[in-house]
Amino acid sequence: MTHDTAQDIIDRMDQLLDEERRALLDGDLEAVGTLMERKGAMIDALNALDPGATNRAQSLKSKAQRNQALLDGALEGMRLVTGRLTALRRIRRTLETYDRSGQKTSVSDVIEHKVEKRA
Repeated sequence: MTHDTAQDIIDRMDQLLDEERRALLDGDLEAVGTLMERKGAMIDALNALDPGATNRAQSLKSKAQRNQALLDGALEGMRLVTGRLTALRRIRRTLETYDRSGQKTSVSDVIEHKVEKRA
């Protein structure tokens, strides 16, 4: 990247942000991870540019913010799924009922998961 012009670096970062957006919208988290590594190198290259060139890179800011919002949404969705799966596992292991007075009672390990082999 040492021989690249400032505009080349900015253009490549612009393309990288577009790729990242497509990967986020497609839910391709593996590609997002790979792009993050490339993005780190591109950010280092942008930081090495002279201040006049970085002013031209301000157009990338809105794309980076858009992608950050998508990434935040994906992370929130993953947290919600994790919480839901945890609740489902808890439900499978316990039985919750109410007694005559309306008090909640939990009975743990009600269901045994066994496999029976028959010849």
